[in-house]
Amino acid sequence: MEEKEKIILDFLKEETYVPMKVNEIALMLNVPKKEYQNFIEVITKLENEFKIQKNRKSKYSLVPENMYLNGTFKGNEKGFGFVKVENRDEEIYICKTNTNGALNGDKVLLQIVDSKDKNNHEEGKIIKIISREKDCLVGLFTKNENYGFVVPDDRKFRTDIYISKKNIGKAKNNSKVLVQILKYPENNKNAEGKIIEVLGNVNEAGVDILSLIKEYQLPYEFPTKVMEDVKVIKDEVNKKDIENRLDLREEEIFTIDGEDAKDLDDAVQVKKTENGNYILGVHIADVSNYVKEGSNIDKEALLRATSIYMLDRVIPMLPRELSNGICSLNEGKDRLCLSVIMEINKDGQVISSDVKKSVINVTRRMNYTDVAILLKHSNNKKTKENKYLDVDVAKEKIESLEKELEVVKKYKPYIEHFKLMEELAHILKNRRSKQGSLNLDLPETKIVLDENGFAIDVKKYELSFANEIIEQFMLTANETIAERFYWLEAPFIYRVHEIPEEDKINELNKFLYNFGYKIKGSKDNIKPKSFAEVLDDIKGKEEERVVSTLILRTLKVARYESENKGHFGIASNYYCHFTSPIRRYPDLFIHRIISYYLEKNYNIDDKFKDEYSVKATNSAEQSSEREKIAQKVERDSIDIKKAEYMQDKISNEYDGIISSITSFGMFVELENTIEGLIRFEDLGNEYFIYDENRKTLVGEKTSKVYHIGDKVRIKVKSANKILRQIDFELIQEESRNMSKNIEKQYEI
Repeated sequence: MEEKEKIILDFLKEETYVPMKVNEIALMLNVPKKEYQNFIEVITKLENEFKIQKNRKSKYSLVPENMYLNGTFKGNEKGFGFVKVENRDEEIYICKTNTNGALNGDKVLLQIVDSKDKNNHEEGKIIKIISREKDCLVGLFTKNENYGFVVPDDRKFRTDIYISKKNIGKAKNNSKVLVQILKYPENNKNAEGKIIEVLGNVNEAGVDILSLIKEYQLPYEFPTKVMEDVKVIKDEVNKKDIENRLDLREEEIFTIDGEDAKDLDDAVQVKKTENGNYILGVHIADVSNYVKEGSNIDKEALLRATSIYMLDRVIPMLPRELSNGICSLNEGKDRLCLSVIMEINKDGQVISSDVKKSVINVTRRMNYTDVAILLKHSNNKKTKENKYLDVDVAKEKIESLEKELEVVKKYKPYIEHFKLMEELAHILKNRRSKQGSLNLDLPETKIVLDENGFAIDVKKYELSFANEIIEQFMLTANETIAERFYWLEAPFIYRVHEIPEEDKINELNKFLYNFGYKIKGSKDNIKPKSFAEVLDDIKGKEEERVVSTLILRTLKVARYESENKGHFGIASNYYCHFTSPIRRYPDLFIHRIISYYLEKNYNIDDKFKDEYSVKATNSAEQSSEREKIAQKVERDSIDIKKAEYMQDKISNEYDGIISSITSFGMFVELENTIEGLIRFEDLGNEYFIYDENRKTLVGEKTSKVYHIGDKVRIKVKSANKILRQIDFELIQEESRNMSKNIEKQYEI
């Protein structure tokens, strides 16, 4: 079919071509009579795809270039939307009457109908829906006497789904269900569907996260053929695989991860040389030794491209038998690695490096908490005898400190290793800061679940310098590998983070002006250092969180590409992801490239480079797309649990800061990272005007102004875990003062 399409299109592109009827084209192309019907089908397909067009005389010609555009429709629950067209920065606005029934995520063909508006958006009209993004949806089922309907979790779907009596199956009222769409909504009629799976009652434990898995069509289980291949892989290192590898099994090497981590793909060690330099060894599990290119396991890994973490469960890229077994750098077990050995001077510069295939045996499986304890007490010394711990202080402490003492005692033989790691990590971090690496320091959310999976606490995730050690070491290894293979002109996957758009920087500067800050630099000379200087200036100030958040929103999203474009956020000319091949496909791809170069002693022919350059591009695109989905899922899972946690706190009052101001209200973030929306109607008795340039709300009567970063007192109005939405009400100053007076009067 594709070959026949090309023949027709090439014919219509010829300079001498004049519009012809279909039988005339067939005659010119010598189409046999027996193939004429098939020829008509190809013509019809090209016409339906708007590649060719027919005039009033039924004569065909090519559709002019750029007359129609392909893109992805991003719908809004109010009915309008935008289309993202590849290789275009600005999205195209589609009003409600021009959506042509397109739903969020659909691939569409559109035509531009108006030039750019004040928001820099062209306006378009959807001509054709090329393909639907979803044929199944998750939602809440409500049953009536002779029929039912499903309210989709995805509000951008815009309509409820009608379920006839014969298509209800075993669904009960208030069940979360998976519904197959039989008819899409059109002409103001609801969609129709059939329930194909009942997930459970809406309030049943685990149903919320299961709904998320079904909504995003995540591959929760591995195919049988993949698991059959896994069974063949032995859970012990084969002696033949050790041959010709650098043997580091006698070295003291450590993994440092979260306490609950089971897939341990990186281990580290640091030594100091006589000249004062450091030898940093970063040892990464050699997953490519077990996951062979083109195997069933590899194909499934590329399909998933990343592991997805949803609080109490993980959808892994690789089967757990591998990720937690032979590929995991478990303590006391021989494991195959790719090791990056770097010599680093006192300024944090990598002055030499090498990458080797190796075999290691991890000395100790450490966690961030224990390493932080060791570093804390190793720096709390009074005398030579009391080198690692002030015992007098320890005795005064209660149970928590006694536990710390046990940790110190347990790992006392290795403390010098971690002190050296801390020393080097500080040097590397300082070097990055001087380069202009952006340290946004935005708190992550930690959600505590009970044994049934219900949220019982939400708080900031506490990080220590132990986390920083691993981050700095991994960054350095990733940079070293990226730079090495860039100069080798190897087919590769880079982690790319480009310079922010000028318009966004200008918008940010309008806001920063209110605080006395500015991102300096000309249009063609924006450096990470300009952003880093602002981040340094706000350190420890009230506006730190808000400014950091807005800077993050200004930056572009990092992605994978086969072409190196540098990484703006870490102020690096070369960067890749090499250190997590258990959970990221680009890392696994890079491991294969490295292994091939090592096996061939860096003598690589052009055929290999050409073949793997194509594979690098395809793998990078797939990995970037799957990463977007993973981030959405992880974000949604947190939002669900935040809303769940707040459901029994309706009418509670809290202090917070205004984190964002929009045309429909303002968002307020609480100390524990929970964010809620205060709509205009919940701002009190006054009407507020949205100032888009200053990102403020101004009271029409009192001229009261709300800025991003202002402290406010709120009351929880509602929390809906299905909508993943929390609403607040603003407590007026008068009400707050009255409450304080009552408390004072009655000594509450």
